[in-house]
Amino acid sequence: MDTSTFGTDDELLAVFDRQMRENALPDGPGAIVERTGDVVRQVGPGHVWNGILWSDLTAANADAEIAAQARHFASLGNECEWKLYGHDCPADLGRRLLAAGFEAEPEETVMIARVADLPLDVEPADGITLRPVTDAAGVDLMTYVHERAFDKDGARFRARLLTQFAEAPDTVTAVVAMAGDMPVSAARMDFHPGTEFASLWSGGTLPEWRGKGIYRALVAYRARIAAERGYRYLQVDASDQSRPILQRLGFTPLTVTTPYIRRP
Repeated sequence: MDTSTFGTDDELLAVFDRQMRENALPDGPGAIVERTGDVVRQVGPGHVWNGILWSDLTAANADAEIAAQARHFASLGNECEWKLYGHDCPADLGRRLLAAGFEAEPEETVMIARVADLPLDVEPADGITLRPVTDAAGVDLMTYVHERAFDKDGARFRARLLTQFAEAPDTVTAVVAMAGDMPVSAARMDFHPGTEFASLWSGGTLPEWRGKGIYRALVAYRARIAAERGYRYLQVDASDQSRPILQRLGFTPLTVTTPYIRRP
């Protein structure tokens, strides 16, 4: 399955919606995907991401469905993220989520590339080595980078990775870039069995090490593994910082996504 098969970006986006959203599988240990009415959601305890993956709503039923989902997650005591995509209906769904008490976070760009079209031989800069993450010590290095690169607490990030490596190691790969003994960049990739997609997450570099091609090397590292595993597409929700790098590597922007958060 490739872009020439579908002919247009819209057709590829429809495949992404079907495989990764409407028919999504749990994204890690402890997660449960539920289909209720016109909504697909994921729930779970602790480190598990809780939120709405896909919806097929109309102006007539959107407000009632939003209220029902807000009540459901509140009853669980969980923070909820409604992952809204630019082509989701109704067109004013974002406004309706805000009115229901959700808070919008920065918009990201959904980008997809054929693995076969990506440069796989990008090497890290001189003095940088790429170290596979396979154990708690490696996860600790990644957490250090995560906290410094994104300026946020890494406890939940660390818990999720440790659980995934312990209970579902075939669904994840991760790598940390080292400058000597110092971790300076890190990233992970999730595999989605039953689909043609692997997804890139958590790519972050310490501020003083940006602009040296390390992120490009981490993308190539993960793309090589995706190719070995037989995945045809890589997908990433790109920030404004990573979008131009990914576009130069061959990723195509297909739509935008905005996280809408509702806290208990």
